[in-house]
Amino acid sequence: MPRIAVPARDDAPAESRPILDNVSKTLGFLPNHYRLMSISPNALGGWAGLMGSTSKTLDLKTREGMALAVSEANGCDYCLAAHGYVSTKLAKIPSEEIALNRQGQSSDPKRQAAVAFAKALIDTRGKVSDAQFASVKHAGWTDANIVEMIALTAQFVLTNFMNNAIQTPIDFPEVAPAAVAA
Repeated sequence: MPRIAVPARDDAPAESRPILDNVSKTLGFLPNHYRLMSISPNALGGWAGLMGSTSKTLDLKTREGMALAVSEANGCDYCLAAHGYVSTKLAKIPSEEIALNRQGQSSDPKRQAAVAFAKALIDTRGKVSDAQFASVKHAGWTDANIVEMIALTAQFVLTNFMNNAIQTPIDFPEVAPAAVAA
């Protein structure tokens, strides 16, 4: 049971509806997370602005791999289901790779550095070691890419916290729950 009622699209503030319509067009349905965020056009708009900007940076498979690692680390079952769906349907990531991503790993060496870095950002609360930072640079990521990785990780944390705090009902195909350390 969510702690805040998830509004129907037509009950969302008018300022939120263009974003909701765009999401619905992209995914083919309107997920609870977006309808929930629509309660605050400012929160939805801020998140959508960051998402729109960062979607033009790293490739989709890297972004989704990072999202899965961050969502697993934060124990967000809603986001794991959502990113599992996007990873499978839009990014065409095989299930074996999705399982690796959830652990903060990847079979692709360059993507491995990005996914591990995102997980390290969560595990260290942003205080990554010199070795973790050097690993990303050594893999060929630019300084701009590293800044984008940090911004993406923060974006994923926002949705993880939102869905964990509100207990948003999962409306994507469910996946195995997160196995976060206590």
